[in-house]
Amino acid sequence: MSESLIFFVIAAYFLILFFISNLTKGKENNSTFFTGDKESPWYVVAFGMIGASLSGITFISVPGDVGISNFTYFQVVLGYLFGYIIVAFVLLPIYYRNNVTSIYEYLGDRLGFVSHKSGALFFFISRILGAAFRLYLVAIVLQTFVFDSWNIPFEITVCLSIFLIWIYTFRGGIKTVVWTDTLQTFLMILSVFLSIYLINKNINWSFADFIGSKEFSEYSKVFVFDNILERNHFIKSFIGGMFITICMTGLDQDMMQKNLTCKSLAEAKKNMVVFSFILVLVTLVFLVLGSLLFIYSSQTDISTPFLNGSENTDLLFPEIALNSDLGLTMGIVFLLGLIAAAYSSADSALTSLTTSFCVDFLDISKKDDKTQKNIRIKTHIAMSLILAIVIILYKNLLNTNVIDGLLTVAGYTYGPLLGLFAFGIFTKYKINDKLSLAVCIISVIIVMFIGRIPSEYIGGYVIGYELLPLNGLITFIGLFLIRKSPSN
Repeated sequence: MSESLIFFVIAAYFLILFFISNLTKGKENNSTFFTGDKESPWYVVAFGMIGASLSGITFISVPGDVGISNFTYFQVVLGYLFGYIIVAFVLLPIYYRNNVTSIYEYLGDRLGFVSHKSGALFFFISRILGAAFRLYLVAIVLQTFVFDSWNIPFEITVCLSIFLIWIYTFRGGIKTVVWTDTLQTFLMILSVFLSIYLINKNINWSFADFIGSKEFSEYSKVFVFDNILERNHFIKSFIGGMFITICMTGLDQDMMQKNLTCKSLAEAKKNMVVFSFILVLVTLVFLVLGSLLFIYSSQTDISTPFLNGSENTDLLFPEIALNSDLGLTMGIVFLLGLIAAAYSSADSALTSLTTSFCVDFLDISKKDDKTQKNIRIKTHIAMSLILAIVIILYKNLLNTNVIDGLLTVAGYTYGPLLGLFAFGIFTKYKINDKLSLAVCIISVIIVMFIGRIPSEYIGGYVIGYELLPLNGLITFIGLFLIRKSPSN
């Protein structure tokens, strides 16, 4: 697939997003940007959230990880399902009852000023790192398969990607994102199904032949029960997945901001439950695609591409789609799916970062309307620049597959959020609020130390995603130690 055609597809895609942005810009005020005027249909939010949750990481890194871990990632996904149920029936009622714009306002009402700022700070760090992870992946693919041949630096690729997102979100904010994510989710899911169909057709298999093949059985192992010491044991993966969802969805302004645009709590709950079951099924399809990619690569002697001197399975899907003999259709299908997956999470991340910073740190509601709009626009630009800088740094620092890196970082950054919210919800104590940030920072330091303990020092136990609930527990204990008295 030629570089010129790839560029044309990308340009046409963004023209469509700009058109949707123009239709959904609303009144172009802060209410539209931050809350979507609370007019979003629940089913539109539910469908769009699939793309925002999966992102370019799922589109490329989850299939790529099948060659290393088989289908064991699905254990984490089953944990996600239970986590979403907790979000729907525990956290959403709290947010709607308190009528928050930023969910971290709850921490301010319940625990105090410093706790509010601490929660917002850890979200800010978490979302910057997470959004940068997601955009890094698509930027690397575009750089490797398009812009390198034109001698365009990686830094320009990144800045261009961020700039395009900024253009179609700066007026309508979350109102625009809800609708653009719907289109992008549809394209992403369609792309996966078409990819499976086209690859099977190329090797003269029906879908039944593929699922029943010996080759598929070699990749389709899901459950690991043999040894609790293993990093991907079922119990560890399931519990880790559940807490990852509670934190990365329920305690994350990015994901909750879409839910808070629904007309009522009942519709928000319905959105979350429907979305969770569909997401599990779609992720399973991605794993199926991953097995097919490795089967196809072995049959056609396609090697896994290298990045920074080592094999990187994240690049296998684009290598097959763009550089194999599958034809032009496969290349376009892949490209549309990749862009849709990447930008459906990036646009909402940029919007939520802008919202959180304006509401949680700048107290924008206390200013007049004209000042509020000026602050929002400047903050939106600043968040874009920060994302670009972090993505560029990743190119030289990242040495693991992206899905594993993202979930590992989540264990460090979302743990304090888990501890803060859990303490606020499940206890009636007040705390010495001035010490809450110190408690959060100490918890992260302790968990970073624990995460680096060699497995041979702890009986061969390999620490995995359970770092996240452990981090939350340590934060909870720290807050309990600085408690004052039960609140009324």
